[in-house]
Amino acid sequence: MGYQKTAVALGLFDGVHLGHRAVLKAAADRRADGLEPCAFTFPPESTVNKGAAGYIYSTDEKSSILEKECGIGRVLSPDFADIRGMDGDSFARDILCGELNAAFVCCGYDFRFGSGAACGVDKLREYGKKYGFSVMAVEDICCCGQRVSSTLIRELVSKGDMEKAELFLGAPYLIFKEVSRGAQLGRTIGFPTANQLFGRGQLVPRFGVYASETVTGGKKYPSITDIGVKPTVDYGGAPLAETYIHGFSGDLYGSPLQVRLKRFIRPEMKFGSVEELKKQIGADIKSAINIL
Repeated sequence: MGYQKTAVALGLFDGVHLGHRAVLKAAADRRADGLEPCAFTFPPESTVNKGAAGYIYSTDEKSSILEKECGIGRVLSPDFADIRGMDGDSFARDILCGELNAAFVCCGYDFRFGSGAACGVDKLREYGKKYGFSVMAVEDICCCGQRVSSTLIRELVSKGDMEKAELFLGAPYLIFKEVSRGAQLGRTIGFPTANQLFGRGQLVPRFGVYASETVTGGKKYPSITDIGVKPTVDYGGAPLAETYIHGFSGDLYGSPLQVRLKRFIRPEMKFGSVEELKKQIGADIKSAINIL
């Protein structure tokens, strides 16, 4: 093998919530034993086919959290279609041992792998003995008397309950996407905004305005983020996040921007004029600064 032995966390990790973070921590803690912490996961975009509410975080958002917040040094994220037909033995031999050089593997108790999700933790332990890696199954995490799950977090994000979502995620809900050019109306009314498009199949938070924090250039700024389709200006496009960053000036186009939604302020509204919209934005900014 051309690189050091690894500690591998297995999971889809959609949302990277408290339960996922416990699994990832088990791998990251093995750095003290000389193992490189890795994660094996799938791009959420390749697994959305169930007609569910959608994936919480994109590949880039998830990878950023795994590496920057969870201490994971390497993320292996093959397309689900390339792996789904692989039997459990081949997965353990070719991926865990061959590709990742695993000495330690951890996952949740309900982790499934192999063609048709035929294998669970007991089978993983069998393969561990066969191929030379130890296996740790991490207990579920409960918070506020509830089992932490991606399904629960999707419900909270869909309702705009970002404070409770943050409790279960272990961090504020994150939008980490490249800034794209919009209609630039905000610039003309004195409130320039950064536009970020949600991915196809991605869960979109409840439409409306949020108090948010935006991180750019290593600095944190208070901000307001409007999630929706811009009813006042007949935007007609896909849902997006439009963020006004208080106290910031500069060109962000084409750069990835980190926006953390903190609290829902009000639902999306259609205003009778741009002047009414401008007045409401001013009020929203005051609300957000008070909240933050």
